[in-house]
Amino acid sequence: MVELRATGAPGISVDWYRDIIGMAADAPQPVRWFAGHFTEGVIVLLGALLVAAALTRLRGGPRNRALALVAPVPVLLAYGCSESLKSVVDEERPCRTATEAIIAGACPPPGDWSFPSNHATIAGALAVATLLVSHRIGLVAVPVAVLAAFSRTFVGVHYPHDVAAGALLGALVVLLVTPLLARPTAEVLRRRARAAGPGPDAAGGPGRR
Repeated sequence: MVELRATGAPGISVDWYRDIIGMAADAPQPVRWFAGHFTEGVIVLLGALLVAAALTRLRGGPRNRALALVAPVPVLLAYGCSESLKSVVDEERPCRTATEAIIAGACPPPGDWSFPSNHATIAGALAVATLLVSHRIGLVAVPVAVLAAFSRTFVGVHYPHDVAAGALLGALVVLLVTPLLARPTAEVLRRRARAAGPGPDAAGGPGRR
């Protein structure tokens, strides 16, 4: 049985952490190897999905282009909120109190606090941003983000409540901030389009074939 020294984490989260890392310890070696690499690389994958979603919007109207342009901003804001919360809560990492080895290569150093999970925050933010920009690609990003959040507990570096709070924080920041940024950005793009006037392809211009 996995033992943990006394922590300030909720009891149910500690129990789930014990169960999950116990399951990880019993998993086949290829699964542990995959989890250890997936938990670090998945943020790059989610970022690529957001870029792919944004590219589908850039040739659309002002609203579409505005969504594509502002999508990364609330993701960065969500990360900043997560970092600020960490410094307020100061929750110790569970891998510093667990007696059983973890899948992660190493436990993060002292001062790199546990609540909320930055990885889960960024994953949640990227997934929701992708969903707002492209529903089709977002339906791929959301389950990937869920796996990303779960992997942080599976490899032993976060309690379940850390990743749940992080994913929720990322999703909420994106849902609240994206419309606030997209509306004025779309209006700016509309004004620029009106000021530029019709392009050479309009009304049978020389660019039309």
